[in-house]
Amino acid sequence: MSNEEAPIQQQQVDLEKTPEPAEPKPAEPHPAPAEEPQQPAAAPSADDAQEENHTFRALVLTGHGGYDKIKLQIKTQRMAAGSGELLVRVKACGLNFAELMGRQGLYDALASPPVTMGMECSGVVEAAGEEVEDRKAGDRVIVLSNSGLWQELVVVAADQTFLMPDAMSFQEAAALPVNYLTAHMMLFEMANLRPSKSVLVHMAAGGVGIAATQLCQTVPGVTVFGTASASKHETILQGGLSHAIDYRTKDYVEEIRNISPAGLDIVLDPLGGSDTNKGFGLLKPMGTIVVFGAANCVTGQKKNLLAIAKTWYNQLSISTMKLMQANKSVCGFHLGYMKDFSLIRSTMETLLGLYAQGKIKPRIDSTYHFEEVADAMRRMQERQNIGKVLLLPEPKKEEEKVPEIDAEKEEEKPAEASAGPQEEEKAKPEEAKEDQG
Repeated sequence: MSNEEAPIQQQQVDLEKTPEPAEPKPAEPHPAPAEEPQQPAAAPSADDAQEENHTFRALVLTGHGGYDKIKLQIKTQRMAAGSGELLVRVKACGLNFAELMGRQGLYDALASPPVTMGMECSGVVEAAGEEVEDRKAGDRVIVLSNSGLWQELVVVAADQTFLMPDAMSFQEAAALPVNYLTAHMMLFEMANLRPSKSVLVHMAAGGVGIAATQLCQTVPGVTVFGTASASKHETILQGGLSHAIDYRTKDYVEEIRNISPAGLDIVLDPLGGSDTNKGFGLLKPMGTIVVFGAANCVTGQKKNLLAIAKTWYNQLSISTMKLMQANKSVCGFHLGYMKDFSLIRSTMETLLGLYAQGKIKPRIDSTYHFEEVADAMRRMQERQNIGKVLLLPEPKKEEEKVPEIDAEKEEEKPAEASAGPQEEEKAKPEEAKEDQG
């Protein structure tokens, strides 16, 4: 992360109440009261109003730029599960690098602002529409979508949801889809990971990095190299990484060559630019590099045209003839553009099976309420996280205020009201416990 920016001041998320127009779906007809014709027809009952409209919190990208472009809004609109759909009460949402790029206007798969972001969440089904046979109210589900999930209440296609294992928490469920689908498809679908291979994982302490490290451990004898800042090495080494390299103080190419002179079998590259060239150079014959991001483009709050130009100028450019001569392969992956949902579904079923077997487990770095979305984005963009950063839709509870003690009244208390020496001695251990809590 570049240190060129001045320290960013704490930002408050704007809270806006935004009445939304009714959705175009036809409302379900409500039977008219049979025995109360005297009531005015224009005044719907409270139950009818509740069925028609829901009030919920949502994070909306209002424009491209800094953290302040994400606004917390209160929306009131009709939310009903149509045919083949579910109404889901959201409990936790995942934050991904795609949303950081989307905020800056660098993510083409996201619609133009104003738009609600969010590609993954977990929650509880509140209602199931017609023709939904395998989901019901009360089911705990994982939801995957291209966008639109950063809000308390969502309507989604039932086939975009997955039942959560009983032992899985809502936070784990929100942390699993994007990171683990990305890592699994790159390793097993594109790079054909097999026993005794070697893999380089950049940003090894991030969500995809930890997912890839865990998945590599499901294959015997795989050696995993990972780049991360030195402060994160102990944690990621305990998580199964074979070799941790501090990319800030060392040349990772040189470090890898010292350990594995022949090079690597697989490189997972979320960086782009010159790092893609370095990764390609590290490959053994028959090796594969999978490019799945351009994190080098994101160097500040707002779009950095110089960083973008530098990244793309240094991007790998190679002819098919050169590929033939090198006996290497270059792949690109982006879950947001994956249209084969049958493959996504089968991969998710595999991942949920691995979770149930205890072979993978999402690592939660931190959680932030919707009001704190700027802090969440800053933590991820400045590469401070180890694991997944999550957003919680529920309002943040206000900290209980400690009542102020009136010093003058305390002085007026009679001396005999104070504890004696024995009582004071007994009180000290309890006070110490409170101080430590």
